[in-house]
Amino acid sequence: MDAENNAQKWPEKRKKLADVAKNLPDSPGVYFMQDDSGAYLYIGKASSLKKRVGSYFLESADLGPWKQGMLPFINTIETIECSTSWEALLLESRLIKDHRPKYNTLQLDDKTYPYLVITTKDDFPGVYITRSPSDPQFKSAKTFGPFTSVGALHQAVHVLQTIFKFRTCDLHIDANDESLRFFRPCLLHAIDRCTAPCGAKIDKPKYRDSINRLVKFLTSKRSVMLREMREAMQEASMEKAYERAAELRDQIDAIEKLDNHSGKDVVWQSEITVFAQDASAGMKSLRRALNVDTEFRFIEAFDIAHLQGEETVGAKVAFMDGRPYKEGYRRFKIKSSTNDDYQSMREVISRRYRDAGNGLELYPDLILIDGGIGQLSAVMEVFAEWEHRPSHIVSLAKKEELIYLPTQSEPIKLGRNNEGLKLLQKLRDEAHRFAQHYHHHLRHKKFLSNE
Repeated sequence: MDAENNAQKWPEKRKKLADVAKNLPDSPGVYFMQDDSGAYLYIGKASSLKKRVGSYFLESADLGPWKQGMLPFINTIETIECSTSWEALLLESRLIKDHRPKYNTLQLDDKTYPYLVITTKDDFPGVYITRSPSDPQFKSAKTFGPFTSVGALHQAVHVLQTIFKFRTCDLHIDANDESLRFFRPCLLHAIDRCTAPCGAKIDKPKYRDSINRLVKFLTSKRSVMLREMREAMQEASMEKAYERAAELRDQIDAIEKLDNHSGKDVVWQSEITVFAQDASAGMKSLRRALNVDTEFRFIEAFDIAHLQGEETVGAKVAFMDGRPYKEGYRRFKIKSSTNDDYQSMREVISRRYRDAGNGLELYPDLILIDGGIGQLSAVMEVFAEWEHRPSHIVSLAKKEELIYLPTQSEPIKLGRNNEGLKLLQKLRDEAHRFAQHYHHHLRHKKFLSNE
C-alpha cells in the first residue's frame, strides 16, 4: 500500500524535489537521498550537485529499473559540498561504507565494485585498483572503497600518479636487489609518471615519503595536508635539502591545480591529429571484447612495409592511455630475409623485446600485430623461446578486420562502429603510416645514390 501511495504522490513530489535541486550549489559534493523515516536510500557523488541531483527529477529521466524504483520513496535530500571532485569521490566511498544505504547496498551486492589498495608493507608500495581486495597479494595493504564508479577511480589514479609518481606495476621489487640497476623502466618513467624503483632510480626512504603523502591525501582534509607540506618544504629549504624542497613544491602546485585538471596534461607529439574522440571509451570497449579486466595503458603496434621485397622495414608505434606517444616510436631496417613478411616480423619482435624476454624490462600491456593468424603465429614462435612472455597480444587482419588471439582458435569480429575496434584500427593505421614513411625514405635515398 505504501508503494502504491508513493507512486500516486510521485508527480507532485517530483516537482518539489526538482525545485530543491535547482537551489543546490553548482559545485562538487556528495548527496544523500532519504525516505520519510530519515533512512538513507542512496548516497552519490557529483561534480555539480545542482545538475546531478536535478537529473533524477526530470520528467524524461530514465534511470533504469534499479534507480527508477527508488524515486517514489525519496522524501528529503541532503548534501555536503567538497572543494574538488576528488574529495567527493573519496567522501562518497567512506559514507557508503559507514551507512550502507539500501540502494547502494543493492548495487554493491549485485556487482563486485572496485577498491583502491596500496601495498604499504612492500619495500616500494604499489597502487592498484581491484575488485578483490581480500586476495592474498593485498594482505596488510591499505584499502579504500568500495567505489561506485570504476571509471572515476581510474581517472583519479591517473591524475594522482602525475603528482605522487607511484608505481602501478605488478613487479616484486626488493630494495636490496643489486640487479635493479640493469632493469629498464617502462614508459611511465619516461613521461614522469613513476619514479621507477624497478630501475633503482629512487631509494626506499624517498619513495616511502611520497607514498605517505599519497595516503595522507586520501585520508585527510586537503587544506591540512597542504599546510603540513608547506611546513616540510620550508624546513627542507632551511636545511639546504633543495631537491626535497623542490619536490614538495611541485607536489603542492599539482595538488592545488587538481580543480582545473582537464585530463589532457600530456602533450602527445604525433604527426597525426585524428584519433578516437574518447580514448577511454575505446579502451573500455577493447577490454570488454578481449575479456580483460586490467587496463591497457601502454600499447605498442607493429607493421612491416616493402615493395616487391625491396627495402623491407618494420615500424613500432607506442600509445599511452589511448593516445600516441611519439618518443616511443621506432624504425627497424630488416637484416634477414626481405621477401618473407613472417620472418621480418619475427626479427622486429625479437629485436624489440629481447630484454623483456630476459626479464630486464616490462612488456607493454598490449601488443598489436598488423596481419592475420600467420603473422600472429610467427610472433608467438619468438616469445615461446623466452622465459618471460607478454600478457596480451593480438593481431588485426585487414579487409574483414578480424581480431586474432593466440589463446583462441576463432577470431573475434566486432561491429564496424565498435569503439574498441576503432582504437585498434587507428593503432594499426598509425603503425602502417610510420612504416610506409620510413620505407619511402629509404627508397628515395637509394634512388639518389644511383643517380
